[in-house]
Amino acid sequence: MPSTEPLFRPFELKSLKMPNRIVMAPMTRGMAPEGIPGEANAAYYRRRAEGQVGLILSEGTVIDRPASRNLPGIPFFHGDAALAGWKKVIDEVHAAGGRMGPQIWHTGSTRGGEWEPESPVESPSGLLAPDTPRGKAMTEEDIADTIAAFAKASGAAARLGFDLVELHGAHGYLIDEFFWPGTNLRDDRWGGATIRERSRFAAEVVAAVREAIGPDLPLSLRVSQWKQQDYTQRLATTPEAMTEWLLPLVDAGVDLLHCSQRRFWEPEFPEIDGEDGLNFAGWAKKLTGAATISVGSVGLKGADFLGSFGGQSTEAAELDKLLTRMDRNEFDLIAVGRALLADPHWVTKIKGGHADELSQFSPAALAELA
Repeated sequence: MPSTEPLFRPFELKSLKMPNRIVMAPMTRGMAPEGIPGEANAAYYRRRAEGQVGLILSEGTVIDRPASRNLPGIPFFHGDAALAGWKKVIDEVHAAGGRMGPQIWHTGSTRGGEWEPESPVESPSGLLAPDTPRGKAMTEEDIADTIAAFAKASGAAARLGFDLVELHGAHGYLIDEFFWPGTNLRDDRWGGATIRERSRFAAEVVAAVREAIGPDLPLSLRVSQWKQQDYTQRLATTPEAMTEWLLPLVDAGVDLLHCSQRRFWEPEFPEIDGEDGLNFAGWAKKLTGAATISVGSVGLKGADFLGSFGGQSTEAAELDKLLTRMDRNEFDLIAVGRALLADPHWVTKIKGGHADELSQFSPAALAELA
């Protein structure tokens, strides 16, 4: 295996100082009763800080909007009780020497299962997917209130002492539903024929959040081509289209693009630079100049994370492809999901040369905060 040294280079971005390049990927746990993170949640994140993860990203936490979550146990990032719970989380992480950012989201019209929220779900055009109605189309007032709610939650994160804020703009959730022409059929200023036009909502959210958190706290935005409604969907089929999509968001205030792929080693545009070409995060960095996080089945072989929710286990995999790409500075950070879920000591085992001791991921890990 190539040297693991590229994983353990320090990284700095504005006020964030990381001892290594490893990020704990956000993973929905749905184990916050009444939307309030408790002792078990705090201990879960603290264990990853004790395991020397460079930056921990929380599971998705929702803004103060009706039907902003698609599962009942997803935590809030609003209200005194929930924010007090998050204060306990970040204090525990800091006490263990870690760094952490909340991932702030609105799940739009997506389904998380059979559970239904009390209020109708909202989305750009009242669609779950192309030609699939669900919920209601957002009014101008809804959009303005949603932008304000993103900013309010992010401002709270800054006041609580988090080290970064991440917005979820991927996987077919609300922000991504504005990007996607199949779910954004609006004929006002929030829609349009081009990806740049449909990025207006995201850019307005980013600008409002930047104002709320100030200039020094890093702001990350998670983006993806694929949607949970359509795994084959691509918003940008050329580098030019990707620039039109992502550069306005960086200009609006994004410091870090968290580029979600199902498999990080797959090239984004193989027709341009071959089968060993840049992945999504590599192209995003090249086109925008922003720092990037790559993610997607890191350290595992077999089923990707979608298969895990269907009950498939995965074994630990070699890191050669990752280390090669890290060594050539294709992207800045790498997010690790299920491998860290299965083994809180993943980082220290890799650093110590004990990759043979890594735990296998089992879907049973999804059922507990271990």
